[in-house]
Amino acid sequence: MTSSGRLPLTGINVADFSWFGAGPICGQALAVYGATVVRVESETHVDGLRAIGPFPTGKTGYNVSGYFNNYNANKLGITIDLNTEKGRGLALRLVRWADVFLTNMTPRILGRWGLTYEELVKVRPDIIAAYQPMQGLDGPHRDFLGFGAVLGPITGFNHLVGFPNRPPAGLGTNYPDYVINPMHTVVAIVAALRHRRRTGRGQRVELAQIESVVAALAPAVMDYTVNGRTQERAGNRIAHAAPHGAFRCRTIKVPTPFGERDEDRWCVIACFDDEQWAKLRLAIGDPDWARDERFSTHAGRKANEDDLERSIEAWTAERSPEEVMATLQAAGVPAGVVQNARDCLEDPHLRERGYYVYLDHPEAGRTAYDGSGLHLSETPARFERAAPCLGEHTHQVCKEILGLSDEEIAELTVEEVLR
Repeated sequence: MTSSGRLPLTGINVADFSWFGAGPICGQALAVYGATVVRVESETHVDGLRAIGPFPTGKTGYNVSGYFNNYNANKLGITIDLNTEKGRGLALRLVRWADVFLTNMTPRILGRWGLTYEELVKVRPDIIAAYQPMQGLDGPHRDFLGFGAVLGPITGFNHLVGFPNRPPAGLGTNYPDYVINPMHTVVAIVAALRHRRRTGRGQRVELAQIESVVAALAPAVMDYTVNGRTQERAGNRIAHAAPHGAFRCRTIKVPTPFGERDEDRWCVIACFDDEQWAKLRLAIGDPDWARDERFSTHAGRKANEDDLERSIEAWTAERSPEEVMATLQAAGVPAGVVQNARDCLEDPHLRERGYYVYLDHPEAGRTAYDGSGLHLSETPARFERAAPCLGEHTHQVCKEILGLSDEEIAELTVEEVLR
């Protein structure tokens, strides 16, 4: 930490008009590095993420979603009905205060609310307005809306995920929302801030989420461009390694509110050359099946991969994934436990590095938040405040940031503009 205690984005104000994942994650990344971020919501159309679990045991409501809270730490929360004329006026007052405007709403909605870039520059000429439309601000699909679960299929990811001769399995999570799109937007916003510092000029930042995600599929796109080959689903296998996959290990009993249940456990193993295969053979006791000539070369192991995997899994199934990993790693074979959420929270490496941050929320209680994915040695991220309850800071923001009197705030509350 520097002697001044200032974070790199201290003094930067952000009006966060986003919802669900990609926008709020981007806003939180700015907030934990010092930006003052005001998250704008509405009781008339609550962010759907507030209604999605996990929830603390025995607790319900819009303020206890672990999903929502994990993406909105360090923010101030205000509720404004943007479908009212006065609500839109308050939004523009917030834009006048802000250095950065952030949203992942559709262009149609933004046009209805008067939050297009052309309208924003009228009240804040040097605003950096970051838009994250799913398919861009123009083009035939500009008004299509969707989430990470939609982006997976339309960007080609789902086509590659699953097993041969089976339908696409999908990513199983809204991966584009969590990783690619928010961090691409953070980089663009920081670049725009630097440009404004040098020139005094703001600009519109457009991150079409479909294009941001397609960029991460570059190897498959290149394979088609160069070789005319459309890559297909291959399960856990890849062309240049055998074995290469997740192998079932010994199940364990885990407690649940309804009694104990069996939990599957897995370990990934990979051999990229014959030397690693020889090490694996010795590590598992050099059984007769492993000396089969079919497995002596990479080509042979690929040609007989089903038999190879069955034989390896007979060995792993009798052991814990931790034992499998330790045994093979000690022999110089790539291997790793397929960790679940409990494993990650208890992971000694992540604990030693202090990745997870625990914050006290007025309704959800003390819960874990994902830490920052990047580390600045002189100005590390600070998680100082849990995610806001719905409208928690409405009065504070109206008075301290928008400059409204108590009487004006009361009147807008009665008129249900602040809701």
